[in-house]
Amino acid sequence: MIRSSPATPVLASWSGGKDSSLALRAVLADPTRAVSGLLTTVTAGYERISMHGVRVDLLEAQAAALGLPLTTARIPPGASNEAYESAMRAALRPARQAGITEVVFGDLFLADVRAYRERLLAPVGMRGHYPLWGRDTGALAAEFIADRFRAVLVCVDPRQVPAELCGRDFDRTLLADLPAGADPCGENGEFHTFVYDGPIFRAPVVWRRGAVVERDGFWFCDLAAGGDAREQRGASGEQSGSAATRPSPPATT
Repeated sequence: MIRSSPATPVLASWSGGKDSSLALRAVLADPTRAVSGLLTTVTAGYERISMHGVRVDLLEAQAAALGLPLTTARIPPGASNEAYESAMRAALRPARQAGITEVVFGDLFLADVRAYRERLLAPVGMRGHYPLWGRDTGALAAEFIADRFRAVLVCVDPRQVPAELCGRDFDRTLLADLPAGADPCGENGEFHTFVYDGPIFRAPVVWRRGAVVERDGFWFCDLAAGGDAREQRGASGEQSGSAATRPSPPATT
């Protein structure tokens, strides 16, 4: 009798955004890997997902809706790369001691970011897994929408896309409104997203839109937990399912 090899336990790097959701879906469908939990960087004091600016209670609601345990790496406001790396490795060591050797990332094509992640993981005896690597970003964005994932733009770089897109739903209308040259998945840091529903969620995460504010040259849409599900319809009319510091380390949209 042929025995199949046991699935490799992995930890999923989770920004709460679109690309990490697609990467998580890919690895959940991979019989050679078993997802042990999520790992997210949180800015201490602000209690928000670093770079994205999403509140921790919404992050926790995402993890509950996904049915996965959550580990947070806490960094100070304005963290240096050294502080970020120290916090990440401290969060990763217990996972490595538990036998986890891989961390899943939603990176698409930035080779320097991938190399940085590998340098970060090597001292704790881990490596990265990139299930979306090399995918066409236009096709991936269209797939995300067609598969009924739902997301909202929570951080926008106005040097690359209009600030008015902050707070908009990630849908076909938004893709049409992106300027020429902007990556449809925001891989160059054009925008970051918060995913609140989709095929990997047991139930939608309910939220409501708050103020859109500028901080450190970026625009953030503040989201709060709860609210009326009818508020979760984009300005485009497409049906939806349901202030942070900017650290220097790379994030996934």
